[in-house]
Amino acid sequence: MLKIVVDCFGGDNSPIANIEGALEALKKDDGFIAVLAGDEEIIKKHLANYQYDASRVEFLDAKEVITCEEQPTEAVKKKPDSSLVKGCLALGEDADAFVSTGSTGALLVGCTLKVGRIRGVSRPALLPTLPTLKGGEVVMLDVGANADCKPLNLFHFALMGSVYASEVLGIENPRVALLSNGTEDAKGNELIKQVNYAFRHSPSINFVGNIEARDIISGDCDVVVTDGFTGNVAIKSMEGISGGIFATLKKSISHSLLAKIGALLMKKSLMEVKNTLDYNKKGGAVFIGAKKVVVKAHGSSKASAITASILQAKRACQNNIVDVIKDKIANTPVPPFSAEENA
Repeated sequence: MLKIVVDCFGGDNSPIANIEGALEALKKDDGFIAVLAGDEEIIKKHLANYQYDASRVEFLDAKEVITCEEQPTEAVKKKPDSSLVKGCLALGEDADAFVSTGSTGALLVGCTLKVGRIRGVSRPALLPTLPTLKGGEVVMLDVGANADCKPLNLFHFALMGSVYASEVLGIENPRVALLSNGTEDAKGNELIKQVNYAFRHSPSINFVGNIEARDIISGDCDVVVTDGFTGNVAIKSMEGISGGIFATLKKSISHSLLAKIGALLMKKSLMEVKNTLDYNKKGGAVFIGAKKVVVKAHGSSKASAITASILQAKRACQNNIVDVIKDKIANTPVPPFSAEENA
């Protein structure tokens, strides 16, 4: 049976949300064991308030916690007894996956140092699954692991994103788009122009062209490729705009009785829109390209988001995502990144 380690500390709502999320995931899927990482005494004290299958819960005692304020590399080195570091180390033993709401930087450092990347992968990337306006799903990478990228990195992102969309989401021949400041092939900086050329000359990528940020969740593509700096700015902008719209709407409604009545009549529709645009319901961001499945859930994740992230990790394990990526990278020739290379 699969073993999924859940970091119970480090997030804004830990350990309660993390524990509740893990227990709910156990109820929804009977194909894994949850290994709860963190101060075992504290975790067991909280578990006393719930009913659960004790035969499917194990503990990874860790007394330290890495916070987001700490310098990632130093924290990983100085806190070997933290739930985050011990979770990464467990992947080198008998654990199949690790889910954490802790420091993104520390998790990436821990995975890089303690887990390692798949042979042939130039850079692992953070890949979240986003809802689309057409009711489907789109994956985007990188959204923060690599601020500075080379063309080869984005080519590997496209291959890994395509594998994830195909194997985990069940999308046949995923459509790959390149995030740019215009849809024309000539748009973008030098990196984007070189990657566009490579995608056009790779039969392994179902490239549909450049897209602008406003079209990320349009549903017109299945994989969006970008560097980690641009991707992080884009996804946080989407997050802020979505939250701002609903906050402004709520404030406006509160000032008018007529608006309150209208909102009551539209409550179901408004909730459907909110749920459709909430990417946390899809799980976290997979650190794709690592030797084991690692999912970074949002730091403010509630129990439902933790549950989704755990089930997301399980699906990735079930579909042997690591082995499929390894084969894809090994058997896909690197295309030219310019006409000069192709000459």
